[in-house]
Amino acid sequence: MTITQWFIFFLVLQVIHFAGTWKLYVKAGRKPWEALIPVYNAVVLMKIINRPWWWVILLFIPIINLIMFPVVWVETIRSYGKNSTADTWLAVLTLGLYIYYVNYALDVTYIKDRSLKPRTATGEWVSSILFAVVAATLVHTYFMQPFVIPTSSLEKTLLVGDFLFVSKFHYGARTPMTTVAFPMVHDTIPGIKTKSYLDKPQLPYFRLPALQDIKRNDIVVFNWPTDTVEQFFKITHRKIRKPIDKKSNYVKRCVGLPGDSLSIRDGYVFINGEQNKLPGRAKLQFSYYVQTTGELTPQYMYDRYGVTGRFGKVKEGVYFFSALTDEAASQLKDNPNVVKIQRNIDAEGSTRMSDVFPHDAEDYPWNQDQFGPLYVPAAGQTVTLSTKVLPLYKHIIERYEGNSIETRGDLILINGEVAENYTFKQDYYWMMGDNRHASEDSRFWGFVPADHIVGKPVFIWMSFDSNASGPFWNKIRWERVFTTVSGDDKPRSYLMYFLVAIGLWYGYSVYRKRKNSKS
Repeated sequence: MTITQWFIFFLVLQVIHFAGTWKLYVKAGRKPWEALIPVYNAVVLMKIINRPWWWVILLFIPIINLIMFPVVWVETIRSYGKNSTADTWLAVLTLGLYIYYVNYALDVTYIKDRSLKPRTATGEWVSSILFAVVAATLVHTYFMQPFVIPTSSLEKTLLVGDFLFVSKFHYGARTPMTTVAFPMVHDTIPGIKTKSYLDKPQLPYFRLPALQDIKRNDIVVFNWPTDTVEQFFKITHRKIRKPIDKKSNYVKRCVGLPGDSLSIRDGYVFINGEQNKLPGRAKLQFSYYVQTTGELTPQYMYDRYGVTGRFGKVKEGVYFFSALTDEAASQLKDNPNVVKIQRNIDAEGSTRMSDVFPHDAEDYPWNQDQFGPLYVPAAGQTVTLSTKVLPLYKHIIERYEGNSIETRGDLILINGEVAENYTFKQDYYWMMGDNRHASEDSRFWGFVPADHIVGKPVFIWMSFDSNASGPFWNKIRWERVFTTVSGDDKPRSYLMYFLVAIGLWYGYSVYRKRKNSKS
């Protein structure tokens, strides 16, 4: 829906509200016209139902308003003595239209100083749950979102089994675009494996002011731009184009910023002709073939070299490693059983990896290790178009910026008109994993639009190593618990400081409780 359509929809809602409540406003000592004025009518209604004015703000926050509207409907009829369970269900199941019946058909009396305490234990429990969900959804949407690392694409910096807090406010919290969705879940309702949202209506993209811009080499959480997979939905087996904010969450390192010229040589990223320097915690990894005179086992490689990537025997005496750092490869080379170690790099011009972006092996014979150069688009910048250049930016022009594209011989038509150039409407980023040969990243599906950015990982609150042996507590990476994500130095755990703070708070609480009991 466009902004104009949303505005018309909003005005229609005001008329519906006025028609169904104006007599109730009058019975509460207000004027009929007060039920018609947008926003003001909601503030007045909060006074009528004896609830705080800031509830009005919650009514305008997508997803949260799905919870708040039924609460307000129920609170409204209870302010006029309709407290039964049947009244409550009628208000909710009729989507608030039961208020019309109360407004026109019943002779009700306004209860000015009604008790706001739930009449039953069940009511109190439901009330507590609802507002806990509202508070959690607010935090989840605009401040911090929990996230778990599922793959090894950023191995050594972020490990499989790391549980993160992702900041929404560093890059500016993005307001929800999907208006009707199950709270506190992403694209799928757990257990029943079905969509957690309705595709329409959609709100326009909007982002709150940011604390900082995305910097080169920042680790970023974003919605996977080309996500049309739905293996999570057991009710369908066809491709569905998800709304932006319901696409799968990915986490990668931003190596290309808007306006950069980016290329990859032998797996190393070059920006504007200079090799990109990663921060100290980042460790590049590549796949290797290793020839030995003896047996190598996954457990031995994990215990001795910390190798956690895919590992297997190619043939007798030859092993393949999917992820080795330069340091681990050097140490492995010194092993007396190792005869030869060779990094697995695709040669320039090789199209063995034919699925790399832009999926045009004839004009762009690129692969995962030899790639580019290409321009990373910036908002307001213009590129000259040709049938050769078009594959690089077709998805941007057509899918991310909402235009139609047609080619007629050497002519390119955008929205039916011949176009020799194109000006980008938003910024784009190039995201890659540090584990170069075990990362599905921008090399395979292209640019990440600014409106797909979710947030910045800032804190690891738990880390669980499923490969470790022994009891549960042996599987916890204690040295990573309560550590920050960014930084050049070795991660430092703040767990002890947290435990000390909890101990002091608990001791102070006990002291105050005893002091109050004596007085």
